[in-house]
Amino acid sequence: MSPEEIRKEMRQKRNLKLENKSEDEKKTSFGIWIMLRLLVTILLTLSILIGMKRSASFKNLFYKEVYETNFSFAYVNNIYQKLFGSPIPFSKYIKEPVQETFKETLTFKEKEAYEDGVKLTVEKNYLVPIKNSGLVVFIGEKENYGNTVIIQQMDGIDLWYGNLKEVNVKLYDYVEEGNLLGEVENATLYLVFKKEGNSLDYEEYLS
Repeated sequence: MSPEEIRKEMRQKRNLKLENKSEDEKKTSFGIWIMLRLLVTILLTLSILIGMKRSASFKNLFYKEVYETNFSFAYVNNIYQKLFGSPIPFSKYIKEPVQETFKETLTFKEKEAYEDGVKLTVEKNYLVPIKNSGLVVFIGEKENYGNTVIIQQMDGIDLWYGNLKEVNVKLYDYVEEGNLLGEVENATLYLVFKKEGNSLDYEEYLS
């Protein structure tokens, strides 16, 4: 073996060792990061439990904010993802299925007041786009609205989409603005805008 071939082999071995070391360091860093996230979650949970056990006023405040008011899961989820990334630790290693691109804005022919919101006349079998990003907090039947999806938007508003025949989302999905929500039952779509349980003027949000 010539000196040049020996040098080449040595370089290859050295590079391989560096690559293996780099991979080990990445795995170690990732493991530490997961442990830190777990510890933070445990500490927060323990702090809340201790606070509720030792202070009646804290316990009452906690129950009021979580159970009696319109707690913004979408807002908390957004902050969590900015600070810690995906709630699923290994999500970046999961290959998502390729989906068809659907980026539309809400369009309609006519609108008129209906119940707590608005009745929109749309195209037959209209494919409904998501108006604003948020968290799906309800899928099911609502009286006078038919099959309904409620999205808790990032701006704190709960938007009801009623009279849906097909639904393209699942409960607790985080959905993006412009993506496909579903298909209307006929040529009618009901929308209701609510905040903290109170109905809002739809005119302000459809202009």
